Amino acid sequence: MAEPIKTLLLTGASRGIGHATVKVFARAGWRILTVSRQPFSSECPWPGGAANHIQLDLSNPELLPGAIADIQDRLGNGQLHALVNNAGISPKSEDGGRLGVLKTNAVLWQHVFQVNLFSTALLAQGLFTELQAAAGSIVNVTSIAGSRVHPFAGVAYAASKAALVALTREMAHEFGPHGVRVNAISPGEIDTAMLSPGTADLVQREIPMRRLGTPEEVAQTILFLCTPGASYINGAEIHINGGQHV
Repeated sequence: MAEPIKTLLLTGASRGIGHATVKVFARAGWRILTVSRQPFSSECPWPGGAANHIQLDLSNPELLPGAIADIQDRLGNGQLHALVNNAGISPKSEDGGRLGVLKTNAVLWQHVFQVNLFSTALLAQGLFTELQAAAGSIVNVTSIAGSRVHPFAGVAYAASKAALVALTREMAHEFGPHGVRVNAISPGEIDTAMLSPGTADLVQREIPMRRLGTPEEVAQTILFLCTPGASYINGAEIHINGGQHV
C-alpha cells in the first residue's frame, strides 16, 4: 500500500534556500504549499506551483487569519506534515551597509520582527491542529547572525534571529507533548542572492572549509528534520556554516 503524500508549507519560497527546499521536497514526493509576498513566478521549476502558491505579505498581521483559513482549505485532509519558516528580511542602508542601533528606527524594528519572528509564531499557532493531526515537524530558519556580530547583517535582523532561537525552544517545549517537533537550522554564508560584497574575504578568513554553502545543502538538512530519521530531535539548532561558528 502506497504511503500517503505528505504536505509541506514553506514561507519565503521565492528564491535561494526556499527554491532549493521546494525542489528537494518535491523530489522526495511531497506536496508543497508555498508562501511569498511575490506572486508565483513562471521561472519557478516545480509542477503545480502556481496552484499551490499563497501570495501573502507576512509583515501585515491583519492578513494572517485569512491566509491561515486559505491554507486549511487547501490541505483538504486536515493534516500538515511540515511547516518551514524560511521567510526573512535583512534591511540595508541606502549604500548597502549594515544598519546598527543608531540608524534603525521603530518602524523598521517592528517590520523586521513581524516578518522574521511574530509571523512564525502566529502561523504555528493557527495551524497547530493540522500539525498535531499529522505528528508534524516545524523548522525555523535562523542565522549565524543570531549568535555573533556579523559584518553584513544589521541589528534588527540579528536580534530577530536570536529571538527565533528562543522561540524554537519554547515551541519545542510546548508542542512536543502533542507530537509536534520544532527545530531550527542556522545557516552561515550560503550562495544566494542575499550575499553582500566582501563575502569572499570572509569565507577565506572565518570558514574552516573555505567555501560557501549551497542552498541544496541547507534544503537537505531541512528535509532530514522532517523525516522519521529525526524523530527524536526536538528543540535543536543545527549550524550549517562549514565551521564558521567554532
